[in-house]
Amino acid sequence: MNYWLMKSEPSCFSLDDLKRMPGGIEHWDGVRNYQARNLLRDTIKIGDGVLFYHSNCPQPAIVGLAKVVREGYSDHTALDPREPHFDPKATPDKPIWFMVDIQYLCHLPQPLTREDLRKHPLLAGMGVLRKGNRLSVQPVTAQEWQTVLALNGVDDPL
Repeated sequence: MNYWLMKSEPSCFSLDDLKRMPGGIEHWDGVRNYQARNLLRDTIKIGDGVLFYHSNCPQPAIVGLAKVVREGYSDHTALDPREPHFDPKATPDKPIWFMVDIQYLCHLPQPLTREDLRKHPLLAGMGVLRKGNRLSVQPVTAQEWQTVLALNGVDDPL
């Protein structure tokens, strides 16, 4: 099992939005970075844990938990010219971009801000804190996953 941090701007798609989806499930689309695409296509598997992170907002933070319920498949938004993430180079036969489906598990009782992460010795090295790291999908260690749960008094839901 692997663990991931997935970033989304709450004004575009929040953890509350995920929770409101039928079954709490939605595809994670619109990723247009090759490194993150490769993770979505090749590495992320069903059952993997997700730390849902709200970015580009007044208080960026890990706000909740989700799990992967469908492995990488072609991102259909790249094929639709009406979509903001349309890519004219993508075709049904040769998709460039991929997505996974995730399912809402819970909100964290206490969201963990960037400041909280920096202060904690087991979380201070997280990729989300590295200068210049703008990946919307990034790996998280098992220790970081367990630490986030422990800080919130949450039993592992996976």
